[in-house]
Amino acid sequence: MLGSFMREVEQLSKVRHPNLVCLFGYCDEEGDQYLVYEYCANGNLAQNLLRSDSALPWETRVKILRDCASVLRFLHTHPDECIVHRDIKLTNILLTENKVPKLADFGLAKMLEMEETKVFTDVRGTIGYMDPEYITHSKLTCASDIYSFGVVSLQLLSGRKVIELNIVARDSLTKKAKDVVSGKKPLEEFIDPRVRDDVIIEDFVLILKIAVLCVASSSVGRPTIKDVFEEMDKALRNTTIKTKARKEMNAANLVIQYAKVLDV
Repeated sequence: MLGSFMREVEQLSKVRHPNLVCLFGYCDEEGDQYLVYEYCANGNLAQNLLRSDSALPWETRVKILRDCASVLRFLHTHPDECIVHRDIKLTNILLTENKVPKLADFGLAKMLEMEETKVFTDVRGTIGYMDPEYITHSKLTCASDIYSFGVVSLQLLSGRKVIELNIVARDSLTKKAKDVVSGKKPLEEFIDPRVRDDVIIEDFVLILKIAVLCVASSSVGRPTIKDVFEEMDKALRNTTIKTKARKEMNAANLVIQYAKVLDV
């Protein structure tokens, strides 16, 4: 038991990224072992998405997705071995005081040889976020994380009020997303109504399309993390520019309205 704990500490201590929860140290006291991580003041992403008193702004959601894609790219292309997290979900994405996302819970992570598929007898993770191929065949690849990231992306786009997805809820979410992309359902039905006025539509569509590719039932149809990151980064850059321009325009209009009132 102690040996496996120390191996986990050793593995975690080697993996550092701005969007990974930082391991500060560990305690081993009277047979009880503890890992000591940095504190993330804003809780997890599920809590923030479900808050009734405020909504996560559109630009913040896009930045969270870009940063999560960044850390997954780092893990999947790690110089030692490809690291598969195995449990990407809303509650494992923590937010700092400034809403910077930090991927947490490396308890299920597995290190794989690059491009290697491994079969595990213990299929572990959170069922609603798990790759169907991994569930059925116990074959774990980097594409398993891509699938989970796609589900998280769809939740952030839609604001779907669920924390731990089950298979029924997941299938309902992914089917609706695919229907929107194929034109069977209107785009408006998938946009979280709390951020509808802030959404940059072209970036919403871009993220929706890449998320639908991520949740393809076969790993063959899923994009690589490199492609996912590039699309998310493109969406963030455009959203940042468009959001700033929109704010400046609104401010200018407000000044004009005040001037008209004063003239009266």
